Amino acid sequence: MAMMEQKPSAGALPFGKEIALSSIAGPTYVTAQSLVQQVAYLLSDKIWSYSPETCDLDISAREWARSRESNIHGYSPKVQSMDIRSGAGTAALGYIFSKDFDVKRRHIPQAVLASSSALNFLRQALDQLSLLYGVGNPLVAHVAAASYDGSRKGALAADYISSMWLAEDLGFNLISSQSAHESQHMSLLATLLAQDTPVLHTYDGVKMSRDTTRVIDILDQSGLKTAYDNILKTAQNDDYKHSTAEGKVLKTFKALNEELGTDYNAFEYYGHSAAETVLVTFGSVESSLAAQVAEKLAQAGSRIGVLNVRVYRPFIETAFFKALPSTVKVIGVLGQVSSTQEVGEAGIRSRLYEDILAAISFNSNLAQTPEVRDIKFARSESWSPQSIAGVYHMLAGKPLDTMPEAELAPILLDKDVQQYTFWNTDDSPSASAAQYLAQALAKDSAQNVTVSTAYDNLVQGGVHRIDIRKSAKSLDATYVITEANAAIVTDVALLEKIDTLSGVEIGGKLILLLPGVKDEDVEKKLPAFARRQIAKRNIGLYLINPDATELDKENAELASLIIQVAFLRVALAKAEETGLQKLAAFGSDIHTLEKVATDLEKTLRQIEVPKEWADAEIDASKPAPLANITSNSFESWDKAELEAPTLLRTWQKAAKGLLFKEAYGAQDVLRPDLPNKTFTVHVKENRRLTPLSYDRNIFHIEFDLGTSGLKYDIGEALGIHAENDHSQVMEFIKWYGLDPDEVVEVQSRDDTGILENRTVYQSLMQNIDIFGRPPKKFYEALAEFASDEQEKKNLLTLAGPEGYKEFQRRAEVDTVTYADILLEFGSAHPSFHEIARIVAPMKRREYSIASCQAVTPTSVALMIVVVNWVDPRGRDRFGQATRYLAHLRVGAPITVSVKPSVMKLPSKSTQPIIMAGLGTGLAPFRAFVQHRALEKSQGKEIGSVLLYMGSRHQREEYCYGEEWEAYQAAGVITLLGRAFSRDQPQKIYIQDRMRQTMDDIVKAYRKEEGCFYLCGPTWPVPDVTNVLEEAIERDWKANGLKVKKGETAKEIMKLKDEGRYVLEVY
Repeated sequence: MAMMEQKPSAGALPFGKEIALSSIAGPTYVTAQSLVQQVAYLLSDKIWSYSPETCDLDISAREWARSRESNIHGYSPKVQSMDIRSGAGTAALGYIFSKDFDVKRRHIPQAVLASSSALNFLRQALDQLSLLYGVGNPLVAHVAAASYDGSRKGALAADYISSMWLAEDLGFNLISSQSAHESQHMSLLATLLAQDTPVLHTYDGVKMSRDTTRVIDILDQSGLKTAYDNILKTAQNDDYKHSTAEGKVLKTFKALNEELGTDYNAFEYYGHSAAETVLVTFGSVESSLAAQVAEKLAQAGSRIGVLNVRVYRPFIETAFFKALPSTVKVIGVLGQVSSTQEVGEAGIRSRLYEDILAAISFNSNLAQTPEVRDIKFARSESWSPQSIAGVYHMLAGKPLDTMPEAELAPILLDKDVQQYTFWNTDDSPSASAAQYLAQALAKDSAQNVTVSTAYDNLVQGGVHRIDIRKSAKSLDATYVITEANAAIVTDVALLEKIDTLSGVEIGGKLILLLPGVKDEDVEKKLPAFARRQIAKRNIGLYLINPDATELDKENAELASLIIQVAFLRVALAKAEETGLQKLAAFGSDIHTLEKVATDLEKTLRQIEVPKEWADAEIDASKPAPLANITSNSFESWDKAELEAPTLLRTWQKAAKGLLFKEAYGAQDVLRPDLPNKTFTVHVKENRRLTPLSYDRNIFHIEFDLGTSGLKYDIGEALGIHAENDHSQVMEFIKWYGLDPDEVVEVQSRDDTGILENRTVYQSLMQNIDIFGRPPKKFYEALAEFASDEQEKKNLLTLAGPEGYKEFQRRAEVDTVTYADILLEFGSAHPSFHEIARIVAPMKRREYSIASCQAVTPTSVALMIVVVNWVDPRGRDRFGQATRYLAHLRVGAPITVSVKPSVMKLPSKSTQPIIMAGLGTGLAPFRAFVQHRALEKSQGKEIGSVLLYMGSRHQREEYCYGEEWEAYQAAGVITLLGRAFSRDQPQKIYIQDRMRQTMDDIVKAYRKEEGCFYLCGPTWPVPDVTNVLEEAIERDWKANGLKVKKGETAKEIMKLKDEGRYVLEVY
């Protein structure tokens, strides 16, 4: 069973997984924080990040920068992670006066990614930057409203008040995003407005920005550039330049709306057209909820409404009064204050209230002056539809005890919305089930899924709650589920600690993990409070007993798999078969899942609920369960203890473990340090594909599978567990004074309960990445061992922000290794067991498989280019894995593993395949073509095969050229589009060859419903995608359809969901 561990995450990543910059494009699953980072990365010259630990405000931007992704200006912006401390922001300030400051890029904005908790530390620098605004870059700060409330046991708080204070005091513009669906547009707006005045863009950083949701109209890099350039042109005319600050904001809104087809305003009204009671809000969750509740209550006849403030500074009074209904009699201002104590102090007013009161008081044109009330709330307030409805009714003067249920608790979601809540302890082995199920549900392109995770590290040693909603319509529901169709609880103790069942709808279902309990003992195990809830709410009770399984109990993921499949059967009974297929795309395989489904006859049972449970007597001496958990962290509490020190052991003691395995609990395991299932194969062929005189060594290497049992599918990748160079290792051992045969016993990195015995030589060859590139934390760790004070100082400087440039030079120019640093700083001489602790482990390198096992059942082939360069000191440097592979001789053994891939052939052999491969990106397509050739030889009808390839020169890099031509002559390859970019005066790229054969692409891709694949570097993705969009447009026009702007991009995203637009780029 190949299933990767996936821990639950409330992080800023969609489904807790890394997201490629190129994949952020119209309908797709993202978090609001991902969209904020996308805009900041693509539009900025530099990004200064002040992200608290675990907040991950810059997690994607850092990865894009590491991958050297380009922004819309044609280069990779630097993302600099900074400490949040006194004096924060001085680096950004100092940049203006440094020699690195590029005057030619002064018009390109700089972006700040920060939490509201960092603003106090940034204040002084931001003040100075605003005074120097004419000589520096435009500045936009994207501020996640996130802080901690010490009065509520460290609860996370959506802190807008810090941004409001800062904008008021420093004269910054301040705008807000009210939902994930508009966060990209508001990030764009903030960046545009920054051309004239520094801008703060704030949004909920606790929940809204971190929920995974499907956003439909996302602009990709090209679309964002077009919108930015077009709207920015507005600022070039004299009318704009001579406008007031308020006028510039309104003109930019107008240009944004015209470009995007939206209807954003500085103030936005929702509710009854003749409302007498109006609520005014600023923020994300509260504004979104207030708008939805107002619309619902207004539909029922209530004369209420809400005015959401999108632009707080400048406060544009003309826009405020234009949006405010003339019929209003009472205005309630939902204003945030710093603490619960300030809520109760009559002398303290909210900032927003003072603005609204001043605007109303000094407007002499009002027919009637409405009453203005300050409804203060603390930063840690958690809003729900019910609490917002209560505010409306309180303003309207309606007694709550006389209100109908529909108005007290308005239902904002359609009845067909499915809702599920998962309750887990952090260390539960089945905690990953919810994330896998959410991804499986999201595979349905006709549905929209949202996932929200909250962590409470103070209950039961750490608990997290995952809410999943699924709907045919887009969802904007940033509040907890209170009417779940089903709840899944993986620890019965949680039923006593938390009222998990009041959030389940009447007649809903509870799936409870309860190992080893017989039917007659269930009542004893369930708390009385839970039994009463189950009976009174008519909740169906389903128990999972993983102990009853007949499957492999040693499988650490089994409990999670059982829960996943049980959920499908109980909650989605009619869709179980489809659900299994979708789950199979995320780690496990369909055969294992089907076995688990069959095994449910033993592990899953429904319990008949006795009527007597409704009267279960509750022990009054016990504390009542919590109504809900308190979100006080962005991730589970890391309870892992420090790694035990590595111990050098004699060979005699290691030998005892091998001779007396049962006594010592020892096992013989192939590469026990590796988490993946590994195989030993042997080199069958290793031949160079490019001439010896050519500067690029591209080679074909083939492995004999022998009796290894390795199986692979078309399109999968082979993981190479390479070894360091023997001569380099021996040189290091000699210089460092180590004994290569000394045995080291160390805890496994994947299971601390397992100890591994390896020699020092083996560890340096296979485990420790001693010739890899060290991160900053290595310099910091090494400083602890330096006996020379100057060396210690230099190491700490390199580890800190002041040593950033030197660190970058060492990493990117000198390409220094861990061994180089140990040699340079001779007084820092950690012992070998400390080296094993502070030097990163070696990682496997993955390469697309260039063969089809159905054609070559006893071998697997790769196509690889050697990575090599010369450093400034004239030393030849090599990529560790490619050099290792290039020097392997026929018969040499090697450890490998298999990694699944998105590159899969279409389900029907008659579907055309269109493949575009650059350089070694041709590898998987060799397997594709081999498979189609096999089908043709078996007499099967096959669809057309279009192969486009790109490289520099035909003479040197026409890899597998004779094979391709033979397949073309045999009628397997229909079209062979070869683009050799440097064989003629004008550059010809792969997209040019595609355009030249547009008719063939239209026929294969559109008329015959073919599938498109691109493999290779990322740079051609936009150009190749544009060709496909042109093909779609030509097809639509040929069928008499009108093509609207952006429609072809949406069609590409639809094809992506259907598996007909597949990218594997790096």
